[in-house]
Amino acid sequence: MPEALARPLVTIYTDGACSGNPGPGGYGLILIGEQGHRKELSQGYKRTTNNRMELLGVITGLESLKVPCRVKIFTDSQYIVKAIEEGWLRNWVKRNWRKADKQPVINKDLWMRMLALLEEQSVTFHWTKGHAGDPLNERCDELAVNAITETELLVDEGYHG
Repeated sequence: MPEALARPLVTIYTDGACSGNPGPGGYGLILIGEQGHRKELSQGYKRTTNNRMELLGVITGLESLKVPCRVKIFTDSQYIVKAIEEGWLRNWVKRNWRKADKQPVINKDLWMRMLALLEEQSVTFHWTKGHAGDPLNERCDELAVNAITETELLVDEGYHG
């Protein structure tokens, strides 16, 4: 059996939110294992952007895996799905972290973290329409929004704006 198929399957739903953009933000995610085990994670930040929270949700989900897995990620972020599926990320790396218009890639710090994680895991990305009734996406949105209201908001060290 090929090595990737022997890996456990984990499904991750994730969402990011911001109150203002930039502004206070948060992410929420749900990890679901093959046996149905479910874990919810969320975190809020003092000042950040929606795209950074979308990325941090995916990154945190992947970083929480203790062994190499087959991972299905469901996100309502076209920014993330297109960057992976349409090759934007691959091209940014080839162009030394420059976009097609020669401008620097925004959120490079988080994309670099994600790139390293994608090399460890066997990941497929799936876009789901946000606020369209998908119960797991709706729960992630609730977790992300609630994280913004927590009293212990972190500083997003990578946000410079």
